[in-house]
Amino acid sequence: MSDVTSKDVLERLKTVRGPDMTGNIVDLGMVSEVFISDGKAYFSITVPSDKAKDLEPLRLAAERVVKEMPGMKGAFAALTADKKAGSPPPRPQAAPAQGHAHPHPPRGAAPKQTIPGVKTMIAVASGKGGVGKSTTSVNIALGLQALGYKVGILDADIYGPSVPRLLGISGRPQQIDGRLIKPMENYGLKSMSMGFLVDEEVAMIWRGPMIQSALLQMLREVAWGDLDVLVIDMPPGTGDVQLTLAQQAPLSGAVIVSTPQDLALLDARKAINMFKKVEVPLLGLVENMSHFICPNCGTSHDIFGHGGARAEAEKIGAPFLGEVPLALTIREQSDAGAPVVVSAPDGPHARVYREIAARLAEKLFSNEPLARAAPAIVFE
Repeated sequence: MSDVTSKDVLERLKTVRGPDMTGNIVDLGMVSEVFISDGKAYFSITVPSDKAKDLEPLRLAAERVVKEMPGMKGAFAALTADKKAGSPPPRPQAAPAQGHAHPHPPRGAAPKQTIPGVKTMIAVASGKGGVGKSTTSVNIALGLQALGYKVGILDADIYGPSVPRLLGISGRPQQIDGRLIKPMENYGLKSMSMGFLVDEEVAMIWRGPMIQSALLQMLREVAWGDLDVLVIDMPPGTGDVQLTLAQQAPLSGAVIVSTPQDLALLDARKAINMFKKVEVPLLGLVENMSHFICPNCGTSHDIFGHGGARAEAEKIGAPFLGEVPLALTIREQSDAGAPVVVSAPDGPHARVYREIAARLAEKLFSNEPLARAAPAIVFE
């Protein structure tokens, strides 16, 4: 099989006409840098924001001509909408009358799109990395599944995907009818991650628009089937991915994971405030690495402090979902791709995750609906 270069892909993309049927999308400067991995090409096409919906056939045509190239296994194209260069800034809106401070979405804001078959979507987030958020996400998802719910998990960390390793899944997903992606699966849990699409050692160097488009395609163009809950494992922080999902995905709520120490809680507050500003309900806080129980003497040690997340939840009036101990078993089983909820379901650590999942299920499937429409986010 001959190796296809990014230059070859750009040459083939010159056969795709521009939006006005004159010129081609490459010479018009619409195509981003092409990234190739494992025989698949990844690129974005920049189009006017007011015509993005109408130009979906252009995206499909670009994917098709690249897929037809000898030696190519597939193509992953994303539409990115930018304002035209030199366009005047939007007029400032008049301040709302007192008592009516809720902002109106600007004209042209993309409405949230539901995912066919998915009843509920929740985000698991943290203000910083290294707090065990992905391990918590996977075990919560498996805990919900153990309660009888149909569950899937989306790994939204484009730069550092970890769900494939945590679930012990390797290989590449298949496409259905050349359009939808079939999710990978283990332990009965459907999953999708950038880690399934590129090699583990590949460094992703995409800019914000590419990341956002890739994320939305992994969310909307995957055949999730009928799910009660889709758990979204967020990347750490409060950047493009979080804002994209809060703005365009119908999230029912967010779970914040933090360790007990003050530094982690400081960053957790930032995540809490971000979800509050975009009107995504806070489902609760989880304190991870809450304490360490010595396997020899049975004594509990508060290595990172203890009770900080519970105190923070009480301070802001948010639910506290539970404490997960710092345990060698959790780390070892996670690294082995066998999370404790499935590898040691009768153990004390699995019980903690199932209890957290039960508290979440009570909130998600009670009679009081949690999903709310979040406002569009405008930076001026």
